[in-house]
Amino acid sequence: MREEVSNWFKQAKKDLSAARNSLNSGDYEWASFQANQSAEKALKALYLIEKKGIVPSHNLVSLGKMLSVPENLMNLLKDLNPEYTLARYPDAANAVPFEIYTEEKAKSRIINAEEVLRWVEKRLS
Repeated sequence: MREEVSNWFKQAKKDLSAARNSLNSGDYEWASFQANQSAEKALKALYLIEKKGIVPSHNLVSLGKMLSVPENLMNLLKDLNPEYTLARYPDAANAVPFEIYTEEKAKSRIINAEEVLRWVEKRLS
């Protein structure tokens, strides 16, 4: 595996670990954002292998379509996609993010990201 691809996937796994740490510390909005980032970086690693070009987007749904992600995973990407902004910005969330995120929501985002990483890892091998 090319070093660039390996670096993206290693960072995806580290972001997933950080999401779990944020979940454990009660920082649910950050856990959700880090889960989003984990999935994004994993998809970017795969994009670099399959499309061999500059990765065009932060949008998980767009990346999923470009990579022909199966429908069940596409639904997970749709769930994770808004966390890129909602988990970080009060104006995007129409509330203070840390006040509206729950442990259940963060756990769900982490589970979704784990599934995406498993699928990408199989494709990379």
